[in-house]
Amino acid sequence: MTDATTGQSHRADLHDNRRQVLYWRLLSRLFDNEEQTTLESASVAVVEDIGLPPALLDPQASVDSIVQRHPELAAEFEGLMVPEPQSGADGEARDRAAEVRRAALVSKVLLNVFAAGSGTVSAAQLSRWQSDAGWLERALGCKPGELRGGRPGGGPGRGVGPTGTGGGGATPDLSRLIPAIGPELGAIEADLVRRMHLREVLADPRLAAQLTPSMSLIEQLLRDKNNLSGVALANAKALIRRYVDDVADVLRTQVEKATVGAVDRSVPPKRVFRNLDLDRTIWKNLTNWSPEEERLYVDRLFYRHTARRTTPQRLIVVVDQSGSMVDSMVNCTILASIFAGLPKVDVHLIAYDTRAIDLTPWVNDPFEALLRTNLGGGNDGPVAMAMARPKIAEPRNTVMVWISDFYEFDRSQPLFEGIEAVHRSGVKFIPVGSVTSSGRQEVNPWFRERFKALGTPVISGHIRKLVDELKTFLA
Repeated sequence: MTDATTGQSHRADLHDNRRQVLYWRLLSRLFDNEEQTTLESASVAVVEDIGLPPALLDPQASVDSIVQRHPELAAEFEGLMVPEPQSGADGEARDRAAEVRRAALVSKVLLNVFAAGSGTVSAAQLSRWQSDAGWLERALGCKPGELRGGRPGGGPGRGVGPTGTGGGGATPDLSRLIPAIGPELGAIEADLVRRMHLREVLADPRLAAQLTPSMSLIEQLLRDKNNLSGVALANAKALIRRYVDDVADVLRTQVEKATVGAVDRSVPPKRVFRNLDLDRTIWKNLTNWSPEEERLYVDRLFYRHTARRTTPQRLIVVVDQSGSMVDSMVNCTILASIFAGLPKVDVHLIAYDTRAIDLTPWVNDPFEALLRTNLGGGNDGPVAMAMARPKIAEPRNTVMVWISDFYEFDRSQPLFEGIEAVHRSGVKFIPVGSVTSSGRQEVNPWFRERFKALGTPVISGHIRKLVDELKTFLA
């Protein structure tokens, strides 16, 4: 073995040892919050050796603060954990030094998100965790908020997408990432919110301003709204409205992209210049081409059809507002308001637990509708069906969307009989397991099998699927 080969082998072993130190520290911190002195000192040496800031090892330092002090690291965090193209079979293409650097950055993101500690949580701590969770989602090639499924990332127009972003490698498989990581992130965030003295935070405008709206936070605010007053209630309403407006921007974009009616060819096209079909006009007049004059004589113009079929439709949305369906309640209330704003769509909104409430008068304002909900309690679907059925005027011109996990205890048979009667009358019935940004759902198997036999299978809980289903009927 040559000296060069020996040197390469030694460097490879050194890099592997460094990487193992960082990951052992990560595991010890995740499963035992007590500091392991030997691992900490060894990790500090590794981080300093590879030219990264020691603040990466500080549990109190957020990723935001690291990036603010070292802006060059922002690009490294983006797509950090996206799978890279496979190297050669012999492994010679591995960059072990880069693997050590990546291990240090990955450890920082994972520890800040998954080692959330215990005890009381402040508004600043919650906001910091939400920001760090956003960096984890970026590292996985997603948009902030995408895996949590609780809120859109990046402002208006940016929502949950089917593919990842960033990173130099392959796009992550979100169909696996979302079910595996999304619920875990959501559970940690919900636990942080529960550990806050939320009422005291809301009563302080400075602390309330530090809160970042999330599904977990909105759920707590909706549950506790009747116990708030004065400044605390005003701050709670402001947070709910911010969240509703952000989600509405994303959903409105999805609806606008989807709700395009079929071209109505029974209506003659308008003979105006903007409707001129230039390609078809040239094609149809090619026989009039004069080679001698090199000129095309046009004796007939062709225009595009732009009129679209729009039939008045009635949309009845029934949402289970029991404790397990909060995400669906928020999303569907907003979605119903968006469809209510479309021309010639008559939207009715009903929420229920053991009682039913008709939210139709506030369907155009999801904020006001949500304030009138009463989250929690059991399920009594037949009560909601008794309120919904009188709203059916023309069955074949009506779609009923029923969002629930369909766990009805002793009321399953009466509810299914009511649904079966509505379906057989000609109403387009769409059962939905849940409506979340992550598509997670759990549906009573008894109902699932009967809906399938009825020819109305439960659709995926992803909100985009529901938008597509509604578009098909309303277009």
